[in-house]
Amino acid sequence: MYRTHNNGQLRAEDINKEVTLAGWVQKTRDKGFMVWVDLRDRYGITQLIFDEERTSKEVIEKATKLGREFVIQVKGTVIERESKNPNMPTGDVEILVSGLTILNESITPPFTIEDETDGGEDLRMKYRYLDIRRKPVRENLIFRHKVAIAVRNYLSNQGFVEVETPYLIKSTPEGARDFVVPSRYERRAVLCPSAIAPNV
Repeated sequence: MYRTHNNGQLRAEDINKEVTLAGWVQKTRDKGFMVWVDLRDRYGITQLIFDEERTSKEVIEKATKLGREFVIQVKGTVIERESKNPNMPTGDVEILVSGLTILNESITPPFTIEDETDGGEDLRMKYRYLDIRRKPVRENLIFRHKVAIAVRNYLSNQGFVEVETPYLIKSTPEGARDFVVPSRYERRAVLCPSAIAPNV
């Protein structure tokens, strides 16, 4: 099983449950005899703990090699956190890891995947696929999705039908004129009238 719970789901009532989680490594803290890892997915963050007294040496060695944004899967037991974090929904618990699988390694990202990132706008736009992992951007996308679904459901209940018409050709960026319209029926290209107009 890929996972039994998401990373924003576990609470104090889940203590002693055996769980499987997966996600991105947010950050790691290595104290030598103990390693903590914050595991993130789009639902939240859960703290993992690797304890040399309760976790195998092989698993701890793998944990020490984890970097930011590594994709991992862990199996373990939900336990109560000694120092609770009231700022996190999952701040009362952590996962005592018994098994660790690295699904995909990652090079160090060019900026931190956090609410207040150290990346400028140009850098974040260059690596947009990383930027949308950040909570503010992700929540905007989810809100937009919910609004679109609500509008579509309302109009559908009122008897409207949504029809998407195909493009003959997509518009080119920066306002450039469309030049050629392909015609698959006559197997030839037709010049748009605007194509013969002077370029101003």
